[in-house]
Amino acid sequence: MLSDEEFKKMLKAAQSGDEAAKAFILENNLNLVRSVVHRFMNRGYEWDDLFQVGAIGLIKAVDRFDTKYSVKFSTYAVPMIIGEIRRFMRDDNPVKVSRPVKETAYRVHRAQEKLQGILGREPSISEVAHEMTLPPEEIVAALEAIQPPASIYDQVFHDDGDAIHLLDQLSCTDGQDGTYFDKLALREVLLRLPSRERMIIQLRFFEDKTQAEIADKIGISQVQVSRIEKQALKIVREYLQTS
Repeated sequence: MLSDEEFKKMLKAAQSGDEAAKAFILENNLNLVRSVVHRFMNRGYEWDDLFQVGAIGLIKAVDRFDTKYSVKFSTYAVPMIIGEIRRFMRDDNPVKVSRPVKETAYRVHRAQEKLQGILGREPSISEVAHEMTLPPEEIVAALEAIQPPASIYDQVFHDDGDAIHLLDQLSCTDGQDGTYFDKLALREVLLRLPSRERMIIQLRFFEDKTQAEIADKIGISQVQVSRIEKQALKIVREYLQTS
């Protein structure tokens, strides 16, 4: 571990072209990259690819960090690493975004990085808007436009081996009542289920409630709803296959 003064000297040497000093700083901060990469797993990208991209962000942090900032190097480096990975995903995004919007988003990221160094924390949308003299809604629109698409099977919560996916948070709002089951046959099978299982299946597939809404309604956790739903569906399938 280096003291603050030793680190500053090492950093200045690295920024002046000392490759050994730069390699030392990078090697001793790779855990920052690893911790950030964990946040972006299960999005269709390989660990090694994201790690290499994150390492580029770390290199940029070493090159750009100003020792006059009243923040730790790690506090400055993490947003740089996150930004580099997000840019990689944005550029690899199958959803095409217009060049002006991409340019605005790029400027937003640069403004965020600048304010991060000055404030020592993630800047708010209003602070970024003030820095760029742009309406906050334009900032938000640009950032949302470059977000990578999410899979409905992305995990949003995990507990004791029971995964809750984005699909479990969605409900039908278009008035259509199509489901995975033939509802007429399912209604007959539901009569064979215990009352709580029957209620959850009724709310989930006939009334298009999310697991969170069901949990609030009957006073149990969403994880419990997920478990009961899976068990009930298993019973339903067995009944349908033997009927």
